[in-house]
Amino acid sequence: MNDISNTKSADKNVVRETMETTYRSARDAAGKAIETTRDATRDAVARTAKSVEANPLAILAGGIAVGMLAGAFLPHSEQEKKLLGPVGKRLTDTATGAALAAKEAGKAELDALGLNREAAHDQVGKMIGGVLKALASAGAAAVDSKPKA
Repeated sequence: MNDISNTKSADKNVVRETMETTYRSARDAAGKAIETTRDATRDAVARTAKSVEANPLAILAGGIAVGMLAGAFLPHSEQEKKLLGPVGKRLTDTATGAALAAKEAGKAELDALGLNREAAHDQVGKMIGGVLKALASAGAAAVDSKPKA
């Protein structure tokens, strides 16, 4: 009977050691997985920060585009239409007025510098005349340089 007790005790020790070994292995593997995930996250954050620093306008444009898409696909409630309708109209009117004012100011500035449609037309005419004159001179030079038989 003593042999059976010793065998049971030895079996319990083997099971306990196996469980402890399995627990330690699982704990070590989980620790490594957490460390690997932490490193990968740190690298991703660093890459994202570099991208934002290198191209802040692209990130801004992308954010605006995503926001516009989200806004376009979300349904508008009657309450939103009622509350925001006048604001949208006022924004549209203001933006249109600002664009027209900028266009007029730009035209006035170009006119002051002598850069208008008529001046551009004259410059293009002079440039075409110069090109034609250069072609005629080149043709004449080619004829003159032709060896005579």
